[in-house]
Amino acid sequence: MAKSLRKSARSDPGEDNTPEQPKLARDDELAGSNEDLDKELDELFEDVSKGFQDQWDRSNEQIDYWEVFNCKLGQNQFYAGNSKIFVPIVRNAINARKTRFANQIFPIAGRYVECTSESGDKPYALMSLLEHYVRKSQLRTRVAPPLCVNGDVEGQYNVYVSWVKNERHVVWKVTKSAFEMGGKQDNPVPDNDDKAEDQIEDIKEEIVFHGYPHVEVLADADVLILPQTADTVEEALDVGGSVTVLRRWSKTKLKKMIRDGDIREEIGKNLLKELTSEKKMETVDKAKHMTEAAGIRTGRGGSRHAQVYEIWTKMAIKDPDTKQTDRRIVRVLSTGTNMHLSCKRNPYWSDKVPVISVPVEKVQGAFKGVSKVKACADIQYQANDAVNEGMDSLAYALMPIVMTDPNRNPRIGSMVLSLAAVWETDPKSTQLAKFPNLSKDALEIVSVCKGQVAETLSVSPAAITQQGMTGKKRSQAEVAQEQQVDILTTADVVTVQEEGVWTPILQRFIELDHQFRDKAITIRQFGEMGTKAEMQRIEPIQFDRRYAFRWFGVEAARTQQQVQLQIAAVNVVRGIPPQQYEGYRLNLVPVISLLIENAFGPRLAPLIFENMADQMPVPAEQENILLQSGFEPPTHLMDDDDQHVVSHSMLMQMLQAGEGVQPGVIKKIQTHIWSHIQQKQKKQAMAMQAQQGAPGVPGGAGPGVAGTPRAGAVPAPGRPGQQPPGAIHQDTIGPQSGAPPRLRNAGGM
Repeated sequence: MAKSLRKSARSDPGEDNTPEQPKLARDDELAGSNEDLDKELDELFEDVSKGFQDQWDRSNEQIDYWEVFNCKLGQNQFYAGNSKIFVPIVRNAINARKTRFANQIFPIAGRYVECTSESGDKPYALMSLLEHYVRKSQLRTRVAPPLCVNGDVEGQYNVYVSWVKNERHVVWKVTKSAFEMGGKQDNPVPDNDDKAEDQIEDIKEEIVFHGYPHVEVLADADVLILPQTADTVEEALDVGGSVTVLRRWSKTKLKKMIRDGDIREEIGKNLLKELTSEKKMETVDKAKHMTEAAGIRTGRGGSRHAQVYEIWTKMAIKDPDTKQTDRRIVRVLSTGTNMHLSCKRNPYWSDKVPVISVPVEKVQGAFKGVSKVKACADIQYQANDAVNEGMDSLAYALMPIVMTDPNRNPRIGSMVLSLAAVWETDPKSTQLAKFPNLSKDALEIVSVCKGQVAETLSVSPAAITQQGMTGKKRSQAEVAQEQQVDILTTADVVTVQEEGVWTPILQRFIELDHQFRDKAITIRQFGEMGTKAEMQRIEPIQFDRRYAFRWFGVEAARTQQQVQLQIAAVNVVRGIPPQQYEGYRLNLVPVISLLIENAFGPRLAPLIFENMADQMPVPAEQENILLQSGFEPPTHLMDDDDQHVVSHSMLMQMLQAGEGVQPGVIKKIQTHIWSHIQQKQKKQAMAMQAQQGAPGVPGGAGPGVAGTPRAGAVPAPGRPGQQPPGAIHQDTIGPQSGAPPRLRNAGGM
């Protein structure tokens, strides 16, 4: 963390003025400073306590929904028999949605950040920094999957963005030669092939501080927004409301908070003593239910925790010097009335609340959304009852019933079923009966429930097999229609997450980086064509620069249908004569680069489709130095090949005339000269081809190239041709793509 937190903003390094120092620092403790503020804190806690009581029913319903997802039979089941089977219909559907949405948000291309500056230039260094934080905070594996599941089960996306700082005491060996350690000056520095006794090993120790943003997925039962009719977190604070996160801290956590000065020492020690007493107010603990679902239970001897309310709100703060009152965002840590652990100004320079909360589906007049499981819970209970009844009937059907007259058969005890049993009874007075087998009917009911849950949660057959729920095989048109619904549903959900969760997370990342990172770090640089094999040092950015960040993962993940339309559109556009779009210039470089990056990924794309601006030519004199040192510099198309050949030839003649030339250097120079000669011939061939025109395009030298589509035509296989695996048929392209439907005659051809 930066040592100077009293600065209101970082000044421009080009200016000599000193930033003004605010009278009230962000780390000054306000709780206990005056009676009016303490009274306001008591009223605030009462409002928060009542707010959690008001959402008690919602939290309890969510626990029932989590039991449905965790496949736990509960009190909502109607049938209570011998069979205890849970059919994971809802769980499979939610996991299918999680996989689909996570892969759409985090495409395989690995490009997640889009940044726009006022100057119009791409700040690749800043984008690379955010890409580094995305990987460091493990958004793809640790945040996205549970966030998607929480959204479907609870109806709300809740995350908390903060900054963590780790301290490590690292030790490593340093090997130095005798010359470097102050030995004889006339001894040369030993090479790597020299003996180990000529080198001295030293042990070096250093404390390494490692900081990065941390994203925490919150349970909806632990988040309270007041007023509950607000649309956004900012609106709730502006109208005098609050944002509360319920924390559960152990004794170790409390002691660390006291030691770091984050909470008041006296109140914190009193809270430690009260951990052995009963809790004053019960709240729904989702973490406890989730650990129990994983097989972890805490008995009576388990450790207790302190229930702390982290409240963010605006309060009237009086400056101690000017006596002026101003409303500022504060963070309050409280456990009850007159038990306020801390009250300080917002510790973040951006003055934003770290809580990001967005409903999965917006409900007019309410902040929080409705769970997706709510509409499927009763169907899940019905499926469980049906399968348990069917399995019980199946068990009874496998065991026949023996009916006999006890008066006519006095020796009933000897009629117990066993191997090679002999019944001493009248066959006419004994009959065998059989229970009806209802398992097939039960499985049909379960299949219907599967179809209804899949329809409610918009799960397509590509995610979960549904062929057995209707009793007939789907036609190609029905499958194509379900694919269109799947595309629209996925786009709707991931757009909500992009605008409400992932883009604000990127904004928090860059704001936290500006505040807490005060040292340069080395990360991988992302260029215009993708990841490049170079490292770049990024200095702490200036907070007054304006950038617009956007989560680019959703846009980068193009479907197969969109890629097909892009290829068709490029072929049509390149066939339009330039006279028909006067005043414009056709530039296909962005389209081609996007197609190559989607096809080969950001690592191979810059090697396949190179940007000449990123490969500056090297002067002939510098190439001579590299060649003389044993390196093999590559040639560049912008090199003056004649000049390079002359310069390299003179170097080769000079080295051949001298002595002590390393073996292989002359051969490398000859190879490099031959590369320049080949490059010169290649340039001449390209110039002649440009004068004649490319075949297959307007103004070209020939009618076209065999195997390539005509200019202006949409590429499609000839009938009866077959498209490659994974391609979408032309008849299934939906109206949202802008392509007109293909006409068919009466014969259906």
